[in-house]
Amino acid sequence: MGMPPPLEPARLAFKDGVAYSAAFGDVYHSAAGGAGQARHVFLQGNGLPQRWAGRRRFVILETGFGAGLNFLVTWQAWRRDPQRCERLHFVSIERHPFTLQDAKEFHSCYPELQHEAAELHSRWPLLVPGAQRLELDGGRVVLSLFFSDIRILRELRLAADAVYLDGFSPAKNPDMWSPALMRAVSRLCAAEATVATWSVAAPVRFALERTGFAVEKRPGFGHKREMLVARSLKGKAPATVERRAAVVGAGLAGAALCERLCARGWEVELYERHAAPAQEASGNHAGTFHPLATPDDSVMARLTRAAYLYALHRWFFLENLRWDPCGVLQLARTAKEGSSQQRAVAGWPLEYAQYVTREEAAAHAGVPLPAGGLWFPQSGWIQPQGLVQAQLAACGSLLKKSFGQEIARLPAAPVVILANSGEAPKLHAVPHLRLRRVRGQISHVPAERIDAPHVVVLRGGMVLPPVEGLCVVGASYDLDDDDPSPRADSHAGNLERMAQVLGQKIADIPLEGRVAWRSVTPDRLPVAGKIADGIYGAFAYGSRGLLWAALVAELIASELEGEPLPLEGALVEALHPARFARRASARLQEK
Repeated sequence: MGMPPPLEPARLAFKDGVAYSAAFGDVYHSAAGGAGQARHVFLQGNGLPQRWAGRRRFVILETGFGAGLNFLVTWQAWRRDPQRCERLHFVSIERHPFTLQDAKEFHSCYPELQHEAAELHSRWPLLVPGAQRLELDGGRVVLSLFFSDIRILRELRLAADAVYLDGFSPAKNPDMWSPALMRAVSRLCAAEATVATWSVAAPVRFALERTGFAVEKRPGFGHKREMLVARSLKGKAPATVERRAAVVGAGLAGAALCERLCARGWEVELYERHAAPAQEASGNHAGTFHPLATPDDSVMARLTRAAYLYALHRWFFLENLRWDPCGVLQLARTAKEGSSQQRAVAGWPLEYAQYVTREEAAAHAGVPLPAGGLWFPQSGWIQPQGLVQAQLAACGSLLKKSFGQEIARLPAAPVVILANSGEAPKLHAVPHLRLRRVRGQISHVPAERIDAPHVVVLRGGMVLPPVEGLCVVGASYDLDDDDPSPRADSHAGNLERMAQVLGQKIADIPLEGRVAWRSVTPDRLPVAGKIADGIYGAFAYGSRGLLWAALVAELIASELEGEPLPLEGALVEALHPARFARRASARLQEK
């Protein structure tokens, strides 16, 4: 699989005062006014705002985000409607997104949208491929952006109540209007969904009719005499679910699940065998968070990117966190690895990741370093116990805690989510899953004993900058080792890792540290999703609990609520508990 090209941002230009794309030779909206077109074609064409009145949730799918004008107009209409739905989901695809600077210039043409535009600008996504979910208006408006070719539509997992078919004209961009795309739209429609578009081209009309829509023409906007609206003849009403869950495990995985479910109004009971939360691997002094980058943009790279960006977004809303996005350096161990790193981030936004020389790496770290490597400027460290506590505090009265008791069987609840690491399969088996239990010991090195870096530095091992006077160094990777006590040989191994990372050696000194166990799947990805009716898994996060917890929680909460999923289908399947049985079956068929 070759590396996909980095995103190519749209270039803002104007033609006769209308935003224009030189790449497609077409305008972004009607010359009679973009906001007016959005209201007439897309809102009124889909029966909005009337159709979302009094509903708990309403989902809109858009096929071309552009600069987000249709979204801003829709958001404003939602805000001004006293009968609005409780939560508005807006899912959109864009192959060539605008930079923040160009988006601001575009939106400056619409002063009536200034309030909504300013909040969107404050959350403007990084221009990297894949999914990014942004929560606006206190979490009541959810914007899910998929920066990708329109073919990603076939990978979306949602049930749309209204569809905005928008994009450059069929003559300029035929892929946006193909029968295959209309089939994908039809598959993604909920019961009684509607579609609206400014285009009345015969191929568009016929494609809609052939894929299960009743189509009619209505008066158009501006110079266009007509527009199309359509009503889905397919779809099924979503099943209702009792909004009550039991979560087993009060570490990073469980706390994130509680917060995401309670934010949606669910009642949650949290079960934990210890007397307090975050007592196992989630109780480490501090840990690092950063995405992975690979030359082929592997499934792991794509998933860690989505998880990293969503975690950063969610942490912004939590109170009393102790964290620092100081930056993370991932130093190359060999020249070959350095070459691979350069290919992995070539052309990507510098604020996401960049390759740096040894001298540049040393300048970031504030100490001499043995190699260059990848620089993730918005990554850093966080204290996991504080994160867990902040998430549980955010749940308020919807959360009931049952701590200090062993959980020998599944709790009684309409939905049970197992977030208790390697203990989860003991409560409900996952067919063909083979978990490894790995002992990890970290060492707490007093900052005054070394030339401490100002950023997180990785090179096989990990060295954090001083956090409350201690540099966390680690970690050991001891398979099938049940020793709970910190050991001298593990501390010595961590000091060797520090020497590899920083090029600094210190004499063996008595060190404090901590031991915890992590559970690891053969593919190093979490187990995330439905195991059986009413039973879900959220475990086996390995050494990346800080990275995975928020995204997996959002994924499961979205599925339970019948909301759009925050990832494309291929990535959802890569995490699903059923993947192990599928692979076992495939191996049998090959024999």
